Amino acid sequence: MRAAAAQIPWALDDGVGTFLPVMQSDIMLTQGNRVLIIDAKYYSHTMQAQYNVRTVHSANLYQIFTYVKNKDAELRETEHEVSGMLLYARTDEEIQPDNEYRMSGNRISVRTLDLNREFGEIEEQLKGFVREYFGE
Repeated sequence: MRAAAAQIPWALDDGVGTFLPVMQSDIMLTQGNRVLIIDAKYYSHTMQAQYNVRTVHSANLYQIFTYVKNKDAELRETEHEVSGMLLYARTDEEIQPDNEYRMSGNRISVRTLDLNREFGEIEEQLKGFVREYFGE
């Protein structure tokens, strides 16, 4: 397995990328033809609230979806699977996201990591997330 904080190129139809921001992943795990892009976040509230309805932070979801779809386009000439994960630091809130979605052919998940644990336990949480994707 390879781990890197890699840049993801924009899938541009005309090649013109003037003024587009760099897409820099926090971490990209690659094993064979499978890729998991992880974007880590820390907020005092892991979910946003609008009209008393809790949802994943919109901008974060749009960001990971954009990373995944552009990486998917980059690999279109080969057999591959690209997934994404929003990884939030767990808070003391009652509701914690732990969801998985299928979006336009890709797997996108939202997970929380309890940093209020011993390092070995944090490591096990992270290994569990990796096993979800790569089955190791």
